[in-house]
Amino acid sequence: MKKILCYSLFVFQIHFLLHSSSANNNNNYNKNKVPAIIVFGDSSVDSGNNNFIPTIARSNFEPYGRDFPDGNPTGRFSNGKIAPDFISEAFGLMPTVPAYLDPSYSISDFANGVCFASAGTGFDNATSNVVDVIPLWKEIEYYKEYQRKLRTYLGEEKANEIFKEALYLVSIGTNDFLENYYTLPQRRCQFKKVQQYEDFLIGLAENFFKEIYHLGARKISLTGLPPMGCLPLERAINIMEFHGCVEEYNNVALEFNGKLGWLVSKLNKDLPGLQLVDANAYDILLQIVTQPSRFGFEVAQVGCCGTGRFEMSYLCDPKSPFTCSDANKYVFWDAFHPSEKTSQIVSNYLIEKYLAKFR
Repeated sequence: MKKILCYSLFVFQIHFLLHSSSANNNNNYNKNKVPAIIVFGDSSVDSGNNNFIPTIARSNFEPYGRDFPDGNPTGRFSNGKIAPDFISEAFGLMPTVPAYLDPSYSISDFANGVCFASAGTGFDNATSNVVDVIPLWKEIEYYKEYQRKLRTYLGEEKANEIFKEALYLVSIGTNDFLENYYTLPQRRCQFKKVQQYEDFLIGLAENFFKEIYHLGARKISLTGLPPMGCLPLERAINIMEFHGCVEEYNNVALEFNGKLGWLVSKLNKDLPGLQLVDANAYDILLQIVTQPSRFGFEVAQVGCCGTGRFEMSYLCDPKSPFTCSDANKYVFWDAFHPSEKTSQIVSNYLIEKYLAKFR
């Protein structure tokens, strides 16, 4: 009788453990308060979508990615990881956020995080045309396609829960000014004052946020413009001011960020349940650029790649003898994009100051 009882208890324990394991597997998408990281934007957050479209705005070659796991040039405009990767990992999700167009990933990989961003794009469709990249409206179309696939994979209820509880990271806008308005004549002829163009972009931004809200997004982090006058490329051509930061561009960034802050407040009032966060990184980036040693850097005026003054994308020649040996000493990786170390510092700052409430 005792043997039978012990055997019955043993079978019950095995059955319980197996059932618990199965339940855990079925619920692994809900183990975190934020079940997924979903990314929209430009090269600051593109994890490799441009690898799969016909554009010159690519970085899927050495020396890009040399500090990424296995030294893999993924299409990230960095020597290693970018901000969404660090944020995803900090939220207990994947250590890297995969690009939606990368065929080596499937919908099961995208269940916990996906990136729709495209280097070179902007709020303005005309910006994406400059180097033939994915416009923001197309990023939304890819998101809709992703939603359909995830509903098929997980079921309607589970998928909709992910769309609602996911943290959406949006980083976009710099290209609208530096690649479009200040470089090409079309928008400057249409908008005589840069403030008019800013207002035009704010209208486009409002439409974008309303659209993804109606598609289920509720937790959204918006990162505005960096001190774009301090990017190495802008400093390199600022000869008359001895290669200092271009204050006009920085002032525009501050002005535009202020308007984005107003938009965030407006949308949070207008759209029930929306938690749109103005995760402004301008101040921390300016501190890093102007006080590099405080953050463990040695060089802030130029990037690591090549001479660091104008190189980015294909100009980042893997055979250049000028590329630095240790990117951790540099605030910028190339003439336009931060190094992995800078991205990590900024990500930690944004998480602590703005995103902690979502954890």
